Amino acid sequence: MASEEMDRLRNVGIVGQGGVGKTMLADALVFAAGAATRLGRTDEGTSLFDCEPEEIKRRITISSSIYHLAWKKHEINIVDTPGYANFLGDTKACLPALSAMVMVLSPGGEVKVELERIWSWSMPYGLPALAFVSRLDRDPCELAAALKPVGDSLGAKLVPLALPIGSGESFRGYVDLLEESAVLYQGEWGQGTRADIPEELRESAGQSREKLMEMVADADDEILEKYLEKGELSPQEILTALRKGTRARQFIPVLVGSAVRGVGIHAALEAMVTLLPSPAEVGLPTMLDAKTGEAVERRGEATEPFAALVFKTVIDPFAGKLSIFRVLAGSTGTDVQVYNSTQGVKERIGQILRLEGKKQRPVGSAAAGDICAVAKLKETATGDTLCDEKAPVICKVDWAIPAAISFALEPKSKGDEEKATQALQRLMEEDPSLKVDRDEESREIIVSGPGQLHVEVTVEKLKRKYGVEVILKAPRVPYRETIKTSASCQGKYKKQSGGRGQYGDTWIKLEPLPRGSGFEFVDQIVGGVIPRQYIPAVEKGIREAMAHGILAGYPVVDFRATLYDGSHHSVDSSEMAFKIAASMGFKACLQQAKPVLLEPIMTMEISVPDDCMGDVIGDLNSRRGKVLGVEAKGHMQVIRAQVPMAEVLRYAPDLRSMTSGRGDFQMEFDHYDEVPPHVAEKVIKEAKAAKEGAGDRGD
Repeated sequence: MASEEMDRLRNVGIVGQGGVGKTMLADALVFAAGAATRLGRTDEGTSLFDCEPEEIKRRITISSSIYHLAWKKHEINIVDTPGYANFLGDTKACLPALSAMVMVLSPGGEVKVELERIWSWSMPYGLPALAFVSRLDRDPCELAAALKPVGDSLGAKLVPLALPIGSGESFRGYVDLLEESAVLYQGEWGQGTRADIPEELRESAGQSREKLMEMVADADDEILEKYLEKGELSPQEILTALRKGTRARQFIPVLVGSAVRGVGIHAALEAMVTLLPSPAEVGLPTMLDAKTGEAVERRGEATEPFAALVFKTVIDPFAGKLSIFRVLAGSTGTDVQVYNSTQGVKERIGQILRLEGKKQRPVGSAAAGDICAVAKLKETATGDTLCDEKAPVICKVDWAIPAAISFALEPKSKGDEEKATQALQRLMEEDPSLKVDRDEESREIIVSGPGQLHVEVTVEKLKRKYGVEVILKAPRVPYRETIKTSASCQGKYKKQSGGRGQYGDTWIKLEPLPRGSGFEFVDQIVGGVIPRQYIPAVEKGIREAMAHGILAGYPVVDFRATLYDGSHHSVDSSEMAFKIAASMGFKACLQQAKPVLLEPIMTMEISVPDDCMGDVIGDLNSRRGKVLGVEAKGHMQVIRAQVPMAEVLRYAPDLRSMTSGRGDFQMEFDHYDEVPPHVAEKVIKEAKAAKEGAGDRGD
């Protein structure tokens, strides 16, 4: 791709919080550009972007989708991204592939934590943005009031380029502040006509244009000097300053319209190509030398060695795997070998595909800036770097989205466990936010994700794509047991059954250690009372026995075991005998060392609107939580707290209910702490009942 061709390329993400009409805008942009013959609609299940059955059913975007279109000699890749918290991992993964964003805003000015997160995630990549206030045909809007909370929350300047003419049922167009005219719509979709500014809006339009000139003039010293001298700027001068300030993230230009009626859609396309940068004008993500790990300077040009980031994977049970990548530098053709520097393997790129929703179109090559796909790469996964083997680099990006909720997953058919595990591995390739583990204690398959809806959608995909039906259950809390005092006991194993017997004799002392210390084994045997070859068997016996405590069968932690005495038999002693003796001595000591139950304590950061803070803190107190502090962030309050894991296994739906969907939280393990006696009694009782039930079933 020549430099002039790359200058005419735009990779634009449609971003924002859930429910503001992002996908409808994306469909409208494709239709307005003539890339589709019909207008896709999410409410009718005909969107070009939301094609998965789970998306059509819920009318929300679950997975990002890409559509390539052309507009006025420019090539644009529209990337429609999820906006609900459960699926933001996909949005975060797309950001390194973008050169700019269009933030879709609510006419009512509501700002949720999802929008704040996307904006903060975009900062390391320096992504400029436009804003589009949509759905003006449905909802009432006072533009200045709607934009203020957005600017306050994001810490950004929002610069209106248009004013709505009417809102709700009376919405009929907008005032173009650059051209100082109105654009009115009636009848056919998206066909606006220029007219004079309505009398009732002339004064406010004049004031808004004055503010526009003041704000944009700061972006260019020469234009600022001219504005201060003459007090007026031409549309071209405003456009020049707008372009410069937008690309430097000094401000966010704001457009208005309605995707359903096509109002302002052509203006949005025009703004994308005139105000937003090409991939060449936006810095590349950090790249490291694959051999030394040192930072590498690489320009986003076709003349550089090839490097591409795989930012999304789509797996179809029938069509196979599709790896979607953004070419960061250099170029590649079809049927060539490239190097996956992340995995350290070679891959062959067959046919290169351009993305048009759920369809693909073959192209002959992909050059710096392009977003394309390739099928059936064997070892490549989301987040991997493909590059020239002679100049290997690894693209360093932050993919992490912490899991907020976990469920135990049980196949309905007992024979489906291996099938379910394999299917989950494939879904993990598609979705970096999905985590699958095997609980070593319970042997349960644990599925974790950012929210309950995310896990439920995963279960639906398991059934639809791989024919595996499963049941979701709350996972077992990983309790632990420990001791509070020291104790010393003998463990002696003696067995005579004719012929050679078994003999092992140990004296063991258990001592409590500080929380989080784990397990220590100390050998204090002197004089050969226990031969050296049997000492490892003693430690092994204790390690095996500590996997199941005496209170509720949970692992025992944070103690020191000292082997200080014992005896042996010259004929009957063996490693097995000493292992059993050590296990017996350990269990005897536990009885005397005041065993207690420990529970995992999670650190939580909960973002809630001001008016919900009291309810949320009260709820945390009822869950045995300890509030560590509260910090104001825009119109939100961020509560830091520590709460027992057992109390927040299903916190996501409860928080959603308390905050009407406006709250969000992150959670991670912090430490173990002693379970209060009344709670411990209940946990021990339930554990014993479960063990007895398993025994009755013969498990």
